[in-house]
Amino acid sequence: MMIQLVTFLAAATLGADSLPADTLRPPSIVVAEAPAPTDTVRRRPRAIEISEWYGRRLTIHRTLSYATIPVFTSQYIAGQRLFTDGGAAPDWVKLTHRSGATVLAGMFTVNTVTGLWNLWDSRNVPNHRTLRTTHALMMLAADAAFTYAGAKLSNDAEQSQEKRRLHKTIALSATGLTAVSGIMMKLFNK
Repeated sequence: MMIQLVTFLAAATLGADSLPADTLRPPSIVVAEAPAPTDTVRRRPRAIEISEWYGRRLTIHRTLSYATIPVFTSQYIAGQRLFTDGGAAPDWVKLTHRSGATVLAGMFTVNTVTGLWNLWDSRNVPNHRTLRTTHALMMLAADAAFTYAGAKLSNDAEQSQEKRRLHKTIALSATGLTAVSGIMMKLFNK
């Protein structure tokens, strides 16, 4: 552009006859953006570090989550039989329900530890933070409900129909909460 301006000014002072015809046109005007002030600092994206064990814990967490489905099923079948038959239920039903409760307690313990550890490890990741926190709170509520149903109500349910009904209601509510929370994570945590 500067060369065109000099050529145009030269043509004006020397006369149009001494310059080639293509240099006689007026200079084009180009509006350039003003450069950013030198004191403006652009923030670069902040790197988020997650430990290399995050993926391993997540694999354990997901695998155990899927493995709870058949345990929940067997618990429901054995629990329903205990609910209807009470103390007259066969020994295999009592054994299945007790061992299933123990297995679920172990699975929920491992999933609580891996889930909370990963929640803490990903605390600076903004994507799906609300979803992860909601899932954690729902699962902690299910943990508490299962613990109450197993530790407090299981002994009382052997003697009282009312406590048996309460045990069933709390256990099925916690199972439903677990299912909703797991489906929520499966659908929305992409």
